[in-house]
Amino acid sequence: MIKNYVVNLRLFRINPNKNIMRNPLRLSITSLLLFISITAFSQLNGTIKGKVLTIDGKPAAYVTVALTDKNQTAISNDQGEYIFTRVKAGNHNLKASAIGISEQVKSVTLAAGEIKIVDFNLKESNEVLQEVTIAGKKNKYKISLPSASLRLNEPLLEASQNIQIVSGEAIKDQQIISMSDGMLRNVSGTVRLEHWGDLYTNINMRGSQIQAMRNGFNFVASYWGPLTEDMSTVDHIEFVKGPAGFMLGNGDPSGMYNVVTKKPTGFNKGTAEITAGSYDLYRATLDIDRKLTEDGKLLFRLNAAAQSKGSFRPYEQNDRYTFAPVLSYQLTNKTKLTAEYTWQNARMTEVGSYYIFNTNGYASLPRNFTLTQPGLDPTRINDHSAFLNIQHNFNSNWKATAQAAYSKYLQTGYSSWPSSINTDNTMIRNVGIWDAESTMKLAQFFMNGKAQTGGVAHRILGGFDGGKKNYMADWGQSHDLDLPNSPFDVNNPNYGFPANGYPNFDRETSLETRAIAAGGLMDQKYLSVYLQDELGFFANKARLTLAGRYTYVSQSAWGGASDKAKHFTPRIGLSVSIDKNTAIYAIYDEAFTPQSGLLRNGNTPNPITGTNHEVGLKKDWFGGKWNTTLSAYRIRKQNELTSDPYNKAGETFSIIIGEKRAQGIEFDVRGELTSNLKLIANYAYTDGKVTAVADGVTGVFVGQVVPGFAKHTTNAWLSYSLQNGSLKGTGVSTGFTYLAGRAVGTYSGENSSENLPNFFKLDAGLFWENKKLKITANAFNLLDKYLYSGAFYTNYWNAPDYNQAVYSWQAESPRNFRLSLAYKF
Repeated sequence: MIKNYVVNLRLFRINPNKNIMRNPLRLSITSLLLFISITAFSQLNGTIKGKVLTIDGKPAAYVTVALTDKNQTAISNDQGEYIFTRVKAGNHNLKASAIGISEQVKSVTLAAGEIKIVDFNLKESNEVLQEVTIAGKKNKYKISLPSASLRLNEPLLEASQNIQIVSGEAIKDQQIISMSDGMLRNVSGTVRLEHWGDLYTNINMRGSQIQAMRNGFNFVASYWGPLTEDMSTVDHIEFVKGPAGFMLGNGDPSGMYNVVTKKPTGFNKGTAEITAGSYDLYRATLDIDRKLTEDGKLLFRLNAAAQSKGSFRPYEQNDRYTFAPVLSYQLTNKTKLTAEYTWQNARMTEVGSYYIFNTNGYASLPRNFTLTQPGLDPTRINDHSAFLNIQHNFNSNWKATAQAAYSKYLQTGYSSWPSSINTDNTMIRNVGIWDAESTMKLAQFFMNGKAQTGGVAHRILGGFDGGKKNYMADWGQSHDLDLPNSPFDVNNPNYGFPANGYPNFDRETSLETRAIAAGGLMDQKYLSVYLQDELGFFANKARLTLAGRYTYVSQSAWGGASDKAKHFTPRIGLSVSIDKNTAIYAIYDEAFTPQSGLLRNGNTPNPITGTNHEVGLKKDWFGGKWNTTLSAYRIRKQNELTSDPYNKAGETFSIIIGEKRAQGIEFDVRGELTSNLKLIANYAYTDGKVTAVADGVTGVFVGQVVPGFAKHTTNAWLSYSLQNGSLKGTGVSTGFTYLAGRAVGTYSGENSSENLPNFFKLDAGLFWENKKLKITANAFNLLDKYLYSGAFYTNYWNAPDYNQAVYSWQAESPRNFRLSLAYKF
């Protein structure tokens, strides 16, 4: 048939020397024969399409469907749909596969011109496929499923907990390069009590410092850790608000954040990016993601970064190097092994270089003012961490996870803090040694399962986790840079050779011996067992969570004797789906945190205990493209220690506050309002006060504002891009942070939420991208405001007048810029 049409077409071939438009009849016949030939040819081919669904009937996105005999592949979209067009009639084999699932093969006989519907129903549930989905797709501002390391085997919409996830794309769009670099604008109610430069993040939320997690492990080895993560290794970050007994039993009732590192995805891809910015910022990152075997069982991913970074303050630097390889191997169709290692190296100015002190009030010195002394050796840090994870799917209902982590943190450096501050604007600057070593050995085992008893569905989680942490530090040596007869004058600073010379600390003696002498030893051993059953009623529209965790902890600090504690913490939650896109929840949860400290009366402090009452409303909009969460909570926390405000030089005594209460309302919205308009916005009202004071405690009173929070916190980040036309891929973004009613960072004095002025920071940017390139440029603190956080000391040690007031603050960067160029391969 085709041959005849070709012959007929040749009979009507066009003479290029003649204008065919002069012969309408010839044009019509030619067009007709072309249409008939194309139609006849297409009728020899067919179409194969269908959906990939999970065992619970939900679409499975980013599953590979292959025509194995034709070496053609398609990837299922967010609705689970795939399609092959112009498939030759005949017999074919279709295979659906993805890393971590049981592949399916179907034989298909396709007739000429036929549209064949072939659906796949995978044995895995939607929860099992969450990692495939998140890894396969381009991350958006909204992630609907928690990571496997969070242990919850359900969509966020159904969980009776307020969990906010900052996606990888949001991190890239905002040019965030570390955990302490603008990350907190993406989550309601989060602030930083003390910046500690880029060394430690120290996030406050709901009136307290929250726990720092990495891949599901508590990575806090001391009061200052862990080293803030470089974003080159981070896939996304999960903020869990309130107690979370499903994660850990000895955590703060205010919540935690879980950094999820990048894993191999099963897609061959890579990205190389360079960034340049104000104050001598130069940065390069590399992300390589590869299948090492054709069957996709052995996967590899490497992330690396190198950074040189200055500061708007003179004599300050922050150079970082990161190297993070990951291997993943599919041992069987049901068992997967993942091993990863991360090395972070930092070379930075001593801790404290960003603090400013004065007796004349906040912001009474230029924001680029510094008290640091040029010529001091930099602080050097080597941070090593390794993770080993094995997952085994017994069947579509039961999965076991075992994982272990090891961390070694090594620091050689300094900390600066004035030893004396005078009312005539002079002071004695002091540099103390800060050499430290931290070792953590952690292990977890947990099982996720599903069961049915009558009309009740069960989501079961059970397991245990344990660990051993050791931290030792020498902070017992210090040196005054200035002399009483030649103090440092903040009005006429002299950064030449210091009057008292540079320190010459003893580093020949072993760190352990020095740490014992300085009281710089901390250790912790813990073991906990956890069981949770989420009972689903009325076709899982109502979900009741009943859970409990038993925890045993033995720990010591400051070189003191070990304190032992054991505690059972219950958890009760209720989540009800009003419709498939809306859920309300209520939760009661408890937490306890063993603590060690030196009390003036010699007593041993009791563990912190806390309770959380919370209700909330979650809703997905327009097919899940964006989400809103509204919650109201009240947290009560007893027995918490804080530094004694009447400590003098060299004293490390603590006091027991008694009880403090944090309550508030939080609202978050994130996702794609339209295909070209993305939004992250949040608001939080936080009220934190002391509600009871322990007997004999002075310096703290009932009704006193809890340090380190803002009563009103508002953030937004809006990104708009053009989807069509010659400027396709071009976009604009803008964001702001507004803080009002800010409390200072200490309990000292009559501090109130009015001690710090309101804070407003405006950022904006431009970007352009296509399939291979992306160019991003952002301007931060666009209005060039003098922004800062601070603390107030009514009684400053070693001052000529011990009752004098001293103001301390840390300035934010002036207006600054960043430009990034990313190439995808």
